[in-house]
Amino acid sequence: MTDFTGKRTPLALACLLALGAPLTAHAQSTAAPATAAPATVIVSASGLGVASDDMVTPVTSIGGNELVRTRQSTLGETLSSMPGITSSHFGAGASRPIIRGMDGPRVKILSDGSEIQDASTISPDHAVAFEPVLAERIEVLRGPSALAYGGGAVGGVVNIIDRKVPTAMPEGGLEGSAEVRANSAAREKTGAAEFTVAAGSNLALHLEGVKRDADDYRVGKDWQGGRRVPGSDKETETGTVGLSWVGQNGYLGAAFTKERGNYGLPGHGFENEAGEIEAPVVDLDSERWDVRGEYRNPVAGIERVRLRASFTDYIHDEVEGSAVATTFKNKGHDGRLEFVHAPIAGWHGVFGLQTTRRDFSAIGAEAYVPPTLTKKHAAFLTEEYKLGNVRFEAAVRHEWQDVDVEVDKPDSHTRGTSLSVGAVWKFAPEYSLGTSLSHTHRLPTAEELFADGPHLATNTYEIGNPNLVKETSNNLDLTLRKFAGRTTFSLSAFHNRIGDYIYSQTRGEFEGLQLINYAQRDATFTGLEGEVAHKLSSVWKTTLFGDYVRARFDEGPGSRDIPRTPAHRIGVKLEGDWGAWNGLAELVRVGKQDKIAEFETETPGYTTLNLSTHYSTRIGTLPAQLYLRLNNVTDRLAYSHTSFIKDYAPLTGRNLTAGLRVLF
Repeated sequence: MTDFTGKRTPLALACLLALGAPLTAHAQSTAAPATAAPATVIVSASGLGVASDDMVTPVTSIGGNELVRTRQSTLGETLSSMPGITSSHFGAGASRPIIRGMDGPRVKILSDGSEIQDASTISPDHAVAFEPVLAERIEVLRGPSALAYGGGAVGGVVNIIDRKVPTAMPEGGLEGSAEVRANSAAREKTGAAEFTVAAGSNLALHLEGVKRDADDYRVGKDWQGGRRVPGSDKETETGTVGLSWVGQNGYLGAAFTKERGNYGLPGHGFENEAGEIEAPVVDLDSERWDVRGEYRNPVAGIERVRLRASFTDYIHDEVEGSAVATTFKNKGHDGRLEFVHAPIAGWHGVFGLQTTRRDFSAIGAEAYVPPTLTKKHAAFLTEEYKLGNVRFEAAVRHEWQDVDVEVDKPDSHTRGTSLSVGAVWKFAPEYSLGTSLSHTHRLPTAEELFADGPHLATNTYEIGNPNLVKETSNNLDLTLRKFAGRTTFSLSAFHNRIGDYIYSQTRGEFEGLQLINYAQRDATFTGLEGEVAHKLSSVWKTTLFGDYVRARFDEGPGSRDIPRTPAHRIGVKLEGDWGAWNGLAELVRVGKQDKIAEFETETPGYTTLNLSTHYSTRIGTLPAQLYLRLNNVTDRLAYSHTSFIKDYAPLTGRNLTAGLRVLF
């Protein structure tokens, strides 16, 4: 295995070790069969260990076989098929989740409770510094539980559960998995492995590695740009080493993760020496340290103390030919300490402190954001109270933020307090009704305050506004669930009024660039999302799902529609389960989006058919899973309305993915 220059690296050797070593040892594994799945999902990010059925607001939790089958090369695309979630889609290299029509800093992304520090909130062409293949489970939260991680998380929180820091000793002394997969649309090849080994009576060592190589991806038929998106190739490699001390009352561990990425930026280009138009390339390098720990029953009245801390040194170059055009750097740390207290007068809760620091700079042709130092501190409290069949939940968080800027502009000093209350009522066997009301503040980011310059990736010239004030959001959420029986469902409605909503206002066009400045205007987001599943027989199950969001400014001149609002979706799935075999057929209709802002174009609707199957078996004594997925069977040409470069980078055409995963 080599790096992108053809040289063998320590990371490549670590990946080879992770991929090769575990397959020759410990054939007598006690790992659960590939088909096993827990009956009840405990939401880790809730802080209180709440089951998903008892959450006040909707929770999307995906793991096990379902996550293995649906994983894509980016986090946004991995989650984009879930109700209420789409993606920003910037070619194959970068995409962030969009939740209920909100993206960027309004969606917080965590690695097991600790913030992921990269440059993805600044621009949609910047990748999330996390490899989806290494995720054990992904949770998406809204409402009071999400408030503990930031008042600015108006859309929600994505919490990625990984294995990099062991929390328990491996059964039998060794456990892990290895996986290989490939797809046809991008001629992608991926290899991944992870294993945890006992390094002593109380020490657990974890190693994991991923290598991915993909060409320009193929789009649906009849695209005027051809069959493949130029500049959409991607290479990544990631390796992690983690070590934990595990005792009877808890654990304490640390992990080091090195990630390298190289991906193209379709949608704009430069003229090379041969006179050809070539897409720029992002060369990404991220080093991250994680420290995690938990101690149970340290003193009377405290059930658990949890520590989450991280330090990230992130850098990426945007390269044109052999020259570096722009360099983005982000050095940041995030520390979080939680205390879960025993019930007091029936109230059970978690309180804590969090501190975050981000030292960001951009140097070069697209240095449209000046160097800034953002320091944020917060205190938070989440409480629950159970009364008969009703579970109440309340949360409060106060944040202090200072943004120091290295230009002749005043620094920013803001603070905000966010509150949320809710309840879930199990009013009948198998049924529950949840409601929540939140009042939150989101503090403006450094980019919104101080941007000033061209941003070619999105074809914009951006101007910040140092006079921005904090957003004030008032949100009402209702969720009706049926969580047991032959028919189950989860149906949610939300209404979110945001005062002083911060947005990029397009003022005009000049030489192909949209001239935008950051402004504020009251806005309202209203929507529906949900799914209904019915067990037709012991073999067959059908599911109807969909989502809709309407995002508008309350008043003012010009268009009142908010840019890049996702179109509505509706779909139906038919799933068959024959023991070791499982099959799925899915038909999805994405509507036309004609509710558009100024200087925005309509996006036609489209229908896609997706098929998948997986087979659970054994290779020798090792549980294994073989899976196939055929997306966009009819090779439909489709565009994502949420993408800045939708016309230059349509969605993927017909694509066959095949993979094999082995547990040991």
